[in-house]
Amino acid sequence: MPVTDLIKSSFAALTAKQSGPSLYDLCDPLLRGAGPGDAHLRTFYKTAVANPVLRPLMGRAGLPALADPDRFGALQGAIRSARDDAAPDWAAVGRAVAPLIDAVPQQHPRRPPLAGHAAMPPLAEIDRVIKGCATDLLGSYTRNRGFIPAYAAFNLVGDPDFHGRDLVTALVGLNARTYKNATLLFNLARAFILPNAPIARLLNPGWSGFAEPMWEPVQIRHRSAYYDAFFAEALMDYLGTGLATADETARANTAIAGMIEFCLTTSRETVRHPTDGTPFDVVTALVKPPHVRMSKFFWRLKSDLGFGLYVPDCDTTACSLSAATQFGSLDPMLDQPFLDYYAGYQVRPGTNRAPPSVDINAPIDFTGGIVTWIENAAGDNPFGNDLDPTLNLDVLEAAFRNHARWDIVGTEQRVTFLRGVVDFHDRLIGSGAFADPRAHIYYLPELYAAYFGRCLAAFRAMPAAIQKAIDPADRFAAMRETILAYVQDDLAAHEMNPFDAALALLALAKLGGDRACFAPAVAAMVDAYGEGGRKGPYKAYEWNKMKTPTRILVGGPEVTSAFVLSALSHARTSLAEAH
Repeated sequence: MPVTDLIKSSFAALTAKQSGPSLYDLCDPLLRGAGPGDAHLRTFYKTAVANPVLRPLMGRAGLPALADPDRFGALQGAIRSARDDAAPDWAAVGRAVAPLIDAVPQQHPRRPPLAGHAAMPPLAEIDRVIKGCATDLLGSYTRNRGFIPAYAAFNLVGDPDFHGRDLVTALVGLNARTYKNATLLFNLARAFILPNAPIARLLNPGWSGFAEPMWEPVQIRHRSAYYDAFFAEALMDYLGTGLATADETARANTAIAGMIEFCLTTSRETVRHPTDGTPFDVVTALVKPPHVRMSKFFWRLKSDLGFGLYVPDCDTTACSLSAATQFGSLDPMLDQPFLDYYAGYQVRPGTNRAPPSVDINAPIDFTGGIVTWIENAAGDNPFGNDLDPTLNLDVLEAAFRNHARWDIVGTEQRVTFLRGVVDFHDRLIGSGAFADPRAHIYYLPELYAAYFGRCLAAFRAMPAAIQKAIDPADRFAAMRETILAYVQDDLAAHEMNPFDAALALLALAKLGGDRACFAPAVAAMVDAYGEGGRKGPYKAYEWNKMKTPTRILVGGPEVTSAFVLSALSHARTSLAEAH
């Protein structure tokens, strides 16, 4: 948001007329200061909702509906139950707040069609952008003393796909009470923000493209094995272009080796197989300080906001294994029979494993899919469990890259497992649900499309006999056609910011799309180069997110650079093959 617009929006929000009781009228008598009941709920209220920065703003956000004493009293009763009851009826608490959320429905941005036909930028311009992005990543690794950061930012307006029904589902399905507290109060705040247009515009200004820019002033810098695996893969893509100098090659290899070590050594955690108890080493997303590279203030804040305990996840593990395999790692961790481990987290009939408890992307059919969260050695699983489609692509991709090492068609059980995951994607793509943001937990459809291309490339690189064993009906071919149509006719045919363009181009290049369709995406990235100013070639955009406890975006300027670098690198190879 330009400074002048920010000043105008701030003035409008701070001078807005209050029409009805505010969040603080509702909650201060129950949660402000010391008192009875759950201490964390009070701490969260003070830290995240009633802090000195938000009070002047949120104090003017009133809800006329709460002028009704009965509704006001019922809502206070639900909050009191969450505060005082040893085992609150979380479904009842959620139902008290749900109508307030559904009263102001949200929508994703409506992107206008592209005007005219963009010309393909010359190869020299493409190479300039690739090298600029690589310089950004290598420079960041050096400046940050051995890592490339990503950032998390809270968006108090919540996610457009998270409705009242989903609040009830989340409050019941999440396991940690602290996380339930955070989800309750963030969504209660959202219910007061959305109906008050000046405040909503200030906290959530409009944007161009699909992925949301991360403009929020408070961004939490941190390190995760998931990000390290991603950055390592982007630098490997750069080395594959042949554009790197000898010095850049040496620096990139040093950075990649360091990030792979962070994934497989620093972030390694021993857990138990969910059914037979066999020890397995997996990868946790957030390690403790100092390795997480988060400030002491934000580390404490993380606990105050309900994230005191973090557990490993299937996605971080798969991406770490994939990056390590691509780099030629011989770490013994890679030799574990991971397909047998992942099978313990697959949703399928006839097992004793509970289905996803936070199924806020229903009504898609989860059968055959793999859930997100892995219980730690103590059996903790604070987030309950959910199932994300893109995660399932990452597991397949890691399996295809390690097809010989993991002997992925060596047993009937492994073939059945892989066919089940392919079935899950076949149904999702065949129904068209993959293009609906609501079907996804942590990503946007455009990233699913790009990662489908990444997965398909790994699949096609395997021997034909293994491909046939996993996909005897060649359903990958039909899925490819559907994804390509979405990218060419929808994603790349409408207004794109450079992050959108990178994902569109990555999908087109990996899927072998029509090279004539490359031009709009390439032009969007080349034209936007330099938009990041002093922070880097590009701005930060939404890469992944959490929908609970509120919309938390993760990304960063370096993330955009990495996606642009990878997309242009693969497109460059494809364009060269055409000549």
